[in-house]
Amino acid sequence: MIAKLKGLVDSVDTDSAVIDVGGVGYLVSASARTLRDLAVGGQATMLVETIVREDAISLYGFLGTAERDWFRILTTVQGVGARVALSILSTLSPDEIARAIAAQDKGTLSRPAGVGPKLAARLATELKDKAAAFGIAPAPASESNAGAPAAAAGSINEDAISALVNLGYKRVEAFGAVARVTQRLGAEARLDAVIRAGLQELAR
Repeated sequence: MIAKLKGLVDSVDTDSAVIDVGGVGYLVSASARTLRDLAVGGQATMLVETIVREDAISLYGFLGTAERDWFRILTTVQGVGARVALSILSTLSPDEIARAIAAQDKGTLSRPAGVGPKLAARLATELKDKAAAFGIAPAPASESNAGAPAAAAGSINEDAISALVNLGYKRVEAFGAVARVTQRLGAEARLDAVIRAGLQELAR
């Protein structure tokens, strides 16, 4: 499984680039936003998501963890394949996606090519439901005792995200880091542990 490529940019097309790593050219699909930042003949380090199908192995490249994390998140939604996810990332920045989902802004989510009103509504609904897991927003408070642990976990997530933002990281980058950390450490993790582990994630 290829997770990262570092080499020379051999060529850039409308929806992909060829990265030359030690004389081997890797065809990497990417968003228009990422492709604009690649210079033919220049060095590039790309995070890679490898998708294996029966008839092909496809590589999708990203220059930052925020875009890669949103690619992973978007493709969890029914009807959003890799191509549609790249279309969304070509039109909206990770911060814009996060704000649109938080605000349930279906109009903004329907701007990318390939995303109609129904799919935009599904993106807003399904990712809002998964907000606590991804760190997009704190879990809603519950009046019942059974909901208390989830609410506390959501509060810790949001506090950790705020702390990372205050340290200079973009909010969507903090979202992804805290989501990965809380999945690994569990809902009982203390705030200071989540922040420390989040910093380690962001430093990778």
